[in-house]
Amino acid sequence: MAEKRVDPEDGVAYTWDELSQFYKGKYKKKEIDAYWETCKPAKRAKSKSKAEAEPKAKTKAKTKGKAKAEAAEPKAKAKAKVKAKAKAEPKAKVKAKAKAKKETKPSGNFKVVVCGGCGGIGQPMAMLMAMDRNVKELCIYDLDISPMPPAGVAQDLIHLERKCTVKGYVGKVNEPPVNFMEEPLTGAHLVLIPAGLPRKPGQTRDDLFKVNADIAKGIVEACAKYCPEAVLAMIVNPVNSIVPAMAELYKKKGLDPMKIIGVTTLDVVRANKFVGEETNKNPNFINVPVIGGHAGATILPVFSQDKAGKLLPAEKVPDMDKHVQDAGTDVVNAKNGKGSATLSMAYAGARFGSAILSGLSGRKRTECAYCASTVTDLPYFAQKVILGPTGIEKVLPLGELNEHETKRLEEVKTQLKGEVDTGLKYAEANSLA
Repeated sequence: MAEKRVDPEDGVAYTWDELSQFYKGKYKKKEIDAYWETCKPAKRAKSKSKAEAEPKAKTKAKTKGKAKAEAAEPKAKAKAKVKAKAKAEPKAKVKAKAKAKKETKPSGNFKVVVCGGCGGIGQPMAMLMAMDRNVKELCIYDLDISPMPPAGVAQDLIHLERKCTVKGYVGKVNEPPVNFMEEPLTGAHLVLIPAGLPRKPGQTRDDLFKVNADIAKGIVEACAKYCPEAVLAMIVNPVNSIVPAMAELYKKKGLDPMKIIGVTTLDVVRANKFVGEETNKNPNFINVPVIGGHAGATILPVFSQDKAGKLLPAEKVPDMDKHVQDAGTDVVNAKNGKGSATLSMAYAGARFGSAILSGLSGRKRTECAYCASTVTDLPYFAQKVILGPTGIEKVLPLGELNEHETKRLEEVKTQLKGEVDTGLKYAEANSLA
């Protein structure tokens, strides 16, 4: 029997042939070989026939002839059973495969739109998505006041050694995006939205929300009309308020609010990196869940749920927790107030986008994300979710928290509640056209 190993991405055991066939065309053979070596062998159940044979061997038959006669009938039945099973298994596998193929979308043939694709986050994120093997068509959308025309960014990216086509689309400032986005959004599977204005010195998050909520609403309104089944990955700040506002507007429109997802991957990326530096471990093999929200004290890295994170001395955990929360401010300070986290955000957004596309193609992924949730008493929360053929397939429970994390969770909920309420009030006062 061919050896099976468990793919850590979905927890399912596969043979080498099955695994290599799925990744064929996406990665080189050497990369697949290396990945196979990181997969743990699947545990094999003890053979039933062998277990039954041991006591039989210890039992002495009364007569040789009688033993043969008694053994003949079970053997014949077992043989017939195995034969029937062997005949049935291929049919069952073909049937399951056909069903999966019908429910999932074709891997490598996705259309992705980046709204705000000419900005500091948008351009590098668009480049990373253009390099994703699952992307067949990439559309760059931005306004006519952007420092770089979308057609120019598209022309630059179209020279990459990748199969995807890239096109640019421009909208006019102070006019509804729905007037300009029919072509880029029609048939889109994923819409990444890093649009919006950054927070200025002295500006509160509420002030920023008033500006960016209207920007986000215009884009979401266009998505509701031209690609209502697409997944919308929101990177518009403040995420803690924008996502509830847009998801509730989708719900009022009769659409699925779970299609609106807040990208909190940067918090996970930072937590993994910082733990790796502290423990001298490779951050590629670290996966610290980050729950709560995506701003300041609402960010709660759960170090206790990662093997490397557990190695942190208890006295260092509060400082590491704070380090993850303040990482964005550290970037702003390092750039002398002339910019914020754009490159790392682009990396995190593209990483999350790739996970969504993998899920849509049938290869489920587990990531942290901010969305409608019932895992706490708040209607919106960031936690681990399973991404599948429809987007978010399942919102996972928080899991076990240690004393520090339990205490911090209450602090998270206190602050996050007010920010969620801001988004809910906006949705009550507005509607999508």
